[in-house]
Amino acid sequence: MSYLTERRLEEKEARRAQIVDAAEAVYADIGWDALTIDQVARRARLSRGLVYVYFKDKFDLHCAICERALTLLGERFEAAQARHQRGRNKVEAAGRAYVAFSQEVPHYFSALARFEAHSLTAIEEGSTEASCMLAGDKVHAIMVRCIEAGVADGSIRGDLGNPYLTAMTLWGFMHGIIQIAATKANMLAADGISSQQLVEQALRLAGLGMAPGAVLD
Repeated sequence: MSYLTERRLEEKEARRAQIVDAAEAVYADIGWDALTIDQVARRARLSRGLVYVYFKDKFDLHCAICERALTLLGERFEAAQARHQRGRNKVEAAGRAYVAFSQEVPHYFSALARFEAHSLTAIEEGSTEASCMLAGDKVHAIMVRCIEAGVADGSIRGDLGNPYLTAMTLWGFMHGIIQIAATKANMLAADGISSQQLVEQALRLAGLGMAPGAVLD
């Protein structure tokens, strides 16, 4: 690759990142529903037409934000699980990292929840959506690895079946708990339950379900 070609690729990536940075900032300020391409262009100090050179529509831009979110989440999962030796502790640490992620970068969590709610159709190879899906696969792979480690070291029961299915089930469980803790805090408080208590109970139940010796029908 020539120096000129390499320089152009670097400039292209920098411009793309500039647009995603702007979209993130607008998203965090006013939410996704109110966000427009015009607002992103103004925040990035670029023309609306140039934004469309890099992203074909608002959904394409949303996928780019989700890819960033999943990359960060994967990094947090890796760091959390690395602090523990036993598989079940690794899984719990990842769960806690997911809760912290939702609280510290709520627009990322919101972006992922929105992405997960849309119906998947044929995904174009090399598209931003495909890159986003790949980033998600990498996050799930970390959980699968932690579950497999737990089965191997005896801290997770060996009859749970497919580790990927278990990882997906745990993700769905914790994702729902996080949403309830965030959106139903007042309702929970009226019953004398804090959001943190709900999260802790969910982690406890997940741990008990994975523990060797638990009875599964």
